[in-house]
Amino acid sequence: MTKAEIIEAIYSKIGFSKKESADIVELVFDTIKETLEKGEKIKISGFGNFVVRQKRPRIGRNPQTGEEIEISARKVLTFRPSQVLKSALNNKA
Repeated sequence: MTKAEIIEAIYSKIGFSKKESADIVELVFDTIKETLEKGEKIKISGFGNFVVRQKRPRIGRNPQTGEEIEISARKVLTFRPSQVLKSALNNKA
């Protein structure tokens, strides 16, 4: 599902104008992005948790040459679905 499809779903289900629907979606995504940039966790009840984790630097290997290279430290985003979401996915399958 794309951002445009989310905007269209809000437009058709709630009845806001397309501009209002787009503004709402942009505001939600901007808020999520800003919160994650600060390193804070986002917990959406019934959906799941978004957490930014710090990964330490480590030694990797170039698969073609076998040469060791250092993989720099970085932040990664992880998502853990809630039990409600997991059960909804498994009951539909």
